[in-house]
Amino acid sequence: MSDAALPTVAEVRAAAEAVKAALDRHLAAVERRIGDEDPDVYAAFNELAAAAEEYDELLYDRYDEVTPFEIPTPEDGVPYTGPAEPAAFSVLIRRDYAVVEPARLIAQAERVAAHDLDADFAHDGGTADALGVLFGEYEPDEIASRSKDFGLEEGDSTLWIAASEEMAEPGEWLGSPFAHTDPQDVLHRFDVSSVFDEESDEFDDIDDQAQDQGKSQGQDRDGGRTARPGLTPA
Repeated sequence: MSDAALPTVAEVRAAAEAVKAALDRHLAAVERRIGDEDPDVYAAFNELAAAAEEYDELLYDRYDEVTPFEIPTPEDGVPYTGPAEPAAFSVLIRRDYAVVEPARLIAQAERVAAHDLDADFAHDGGTADALGVLFGEYEPDEIASRSKDFGLEEGDSTLWIAASEEMAEPGEWLGSPFAHTDPQDVLHRFDVSSVFDEESDEFDDIDDQAQDQGKSQGQDRDGGRTARPGLTPA
């Protein structure tokens, strides 16, 4: 970071004061807590975590220093505050793909169109029309399992299970299917990303270095570690 972009001393001090205030609010919420899932405690917890993170970042940017503490947060950063006994739930899925072989994708769509009179594929339509043909022929799970066959490369994916008090009316959310989901209603989520593999590699490197150091000092020690899996529930 350039000197011009460095946070000021006043900004770092203001962030420190925000942490102190957030600590006071968190303690007050805990002292008046009602039950194990008091929403005020959750809110104060998240405010404290956000304030601590902001202070840590500014402190590092300004002074190249870090704080000695870490406040854990849930995997998705938002605690569940939805119904304890949901009467209905929604499954929301996002899967990202890169079109790495357009010619292969179009060729697969042409094969489908050649055997299916209902498949509307314009030969000059390119990959956009090809995707319409393929997703009209195959289930999304099959396309995911055979992505390379279709000239696709998988990116990140996530699946959310969101609870609700009652079933939505037919057609109620079709115009905007993902806009009305409150993150606090998400019971569970499952994330897949190559970034988790990178984190695991970092853990491997750190652990290997620690083992080498232990051996050089004539010590025997277990190399146990906790690696974040590729599929993680919140």
